[in-house]
Amino acid sequence: MRHGEDPTQRLQDVVARQPYPLLFVTVSGAHLYGFPSADSDYDLRGVHVLPVREVVGLDPGRETIEASEARGDVVVDLVTHDARKFLLLLLKRNGYVLEQLTSPLVVHTTPEHEELKALVPGCLTRHHAHHYLGFAQTQWRLFQEEQPPRVKPLLYVYRVLLTGIHLMRVGAVEANLVRLNESFGLPYVPDLVARKQAGAEHSALEDADTEFHRAEFERLLRELEQAHGESRLPEAPSARRALNDLLVRLREKT
Repeated sequence: MRHGEDPTQRLQDVVARQPYPLLFVTVSGAHLYGFPSADSDYDLRGVHVLPVREVVGLDPGRETIEASEARGDVVVDLVTHDARKFLLLLLKRNGYVLEQLTSPLVVHTTPEHEELKALVPGCLTRHHAHHYLGFAQTQWRLFQEEQPPRVKPLLYVYRVLLTGIHLMRVGAVEANLVRLNESFGLPYVPDLVARKQAGAEHSALEDADTEFHRAEFERLLRELEQAHGESRLPEAPSARRALNDLLVRLREKT
């Protein structure tokens, strides 16, 4: 896809070829996070609903479906989970599925998608902080190990830490680094975002001040740990029964 081209129809074409009914499909990855490059993949994530016969029969259906295809110069990657698997992940401290469910970049939706989004507050816990702490540390190691360093993992470090802090403090999911930084006001973020958007997906950051970013990483890591300790989010999710009822209704429709 050419930079600036509206991808909507092409993404919907990929979605339309899926073998099972879909609860929703949204855009994740760099497009959701607010710093796509011209050649960034389109990462589509969603939920499909297996028919009852493929849940209770001897031949189980596919819990996870992955599809990838080139669309011009850009790859479209679609991953969907069966509703049961997705809802079980939602009940764990899994930030990925929260971000996919609440992504404002919607390719396919249903009334049940809206119903599921309304249940998100009952899925949030203070222990989601561990997801963001671990993810940030992994991305920092990646940034350190690569020579020359790349801007993408550094942006992921900051995106993940700010998302986690925001979630612990506000009790809401926000995955877009640009919007997050409207509140946090980190002065170096706009330049990093601009570099990523102007360059290739794997562009290097030749002049990176590693020690400065190390200090910022450690400061924000401590800030997330403190936000976790002070968070008023509950210890455990409260939406399990409502999610179960939704899953039963979804199966009955198939």
